[in-house]
Amino acid sequence: MKILMVDDHPLFLDGLALLFAQEFPEAELLVAHSLAGALSVLTTDSTINWVLLDLGLPDSDGLHALRRVRETSPEVACAVMSADERPATILSAIDLGAAGFVPKTTRRGELLRALRLMMSCGVYLPASVLAMQLGETPPGVPMGTESLESLGLSPRQGDVLRLLIEGKPNKAICRDLGLSESTVKTHLAAIFRKLGANSRTQAVVAAARLGLRLQPSGSGG
Repeated sequence: MKILMVDDHPLFLDGLALLFAQEFPEAELLVAHSLAGALSVLTTDSTINWVLLDLGLPDSDGLHALRRVRETSPEVACAVMSADERPATILSAIDLGAAGFVPKTTRRGELLRALRLMMSCGVYLPASVLAMQLGETPPGVPMGTESLESLGLSPRQGDVLRLLIEGKPNKAICRDLGLSESTVKTHLAAIFRKLGANSRTQAVVAAARLGLRLQPSGSGG
């Protein structure tokens, strides 16, 4: 896995790089210190799988950086690491397609858990957002479950949910899975219903609450 870390604080980047070297030695790390640098890397390297993005960059204002990264490389999953922990900022980031949000105040043990979860196709959100009542937890499903079956989601619906968490629009989901737009919309309606969600953002929050891990799977209907 190739990961682009975007942050203008060298000490923070050094600490994160050390954590990756110790816990994820298979990961290849690239670094950018500005939004312009990140966009340059993304436009010249098509093999990047994942971006870890700070919102406080010297040449960007907050969520603008996330919007530009998503516009430049919509196929690349982008998680936010930021000192701005306000629920409104976190939900706006998810709404713009972020595949997770990790506050910079997160302690090492929890940061490691967050990285492991996101690298296994799960979504990490801080407790302040998970505690918000954006939707109803499906009845009979305990918090922290990792089973699609317990939610009544099919493997193909799991594929659609995984791509939704990565911030993919419907057209990209259709292309990636070889499905028609009507089929994707049907799967999304079922996912929203089973997660008690009314929107993509609510579905991502529900998936984070439930601790779902959505590994890529093979083809199917």
